[in-house]
Amino acid sequence: MTLAPIPTASDSANWYAVQTIPRHEKRVQERLEYRGVHCFLPVYTKTSRWKNGCTARVEFPLFPTYMFVELGAHERGCVLADPSVARIVGSSREPVSIPNSEIEALQQASGRLHPHDYLVAGETVRIKRGPLADLTGILVRKSNDLRLVLKLDLIRQGASVEVALDDVEVVSPEAVRL
Repeated sequence: MTLAPIPTASDSANWYAVQTIPRHEKRVQERLEYRGVHCFLPVYTKTSRWKNGCTARVEFPLFPTYMFVELGAHERGCVLADPSVARIVGSSREPVSIPNSEIEALQQASGRLHPHDYLVAGETVRIKRGPLADLTGILVRKSNDLRLVLKLDLIRQGASVEVALDDVEVVSPEAVRL
């Protein structure tokens, strides 16, 4: 009769984010699950149309090039041995675990989530549609409202307008018109 070792605090399983090679998330998930690693790859469904006119509902990763794995310290090597795994996300010294509550929330909302740009107050954004389409400004938050401050550099004035999150996109600094 053999006894399994009692897990220590360092051996207990935690959730980690794993960065993969682009468009390899599903293959990595299959290979890791075959090796006995518990994985979670949140996906969303999108209707795609090809040049020949065919349409199909296709699943895409919610967070491109990222997936989540639950593992103990002794299993990290198994994950890193996969040729399509770039790294386990963390500091330069060790991976950083993700709270179970965050993973559980993602699992419960699975199928209802859709990707969106990660917007931060202070970023330069462009309005995608509406009467102010193609104008750029600085994203700010005022209470719970999402507002865009439009800058008129020529007269050194600004104006603020409330915008919907779906109506703005991040602009790279070199693309901003002066």
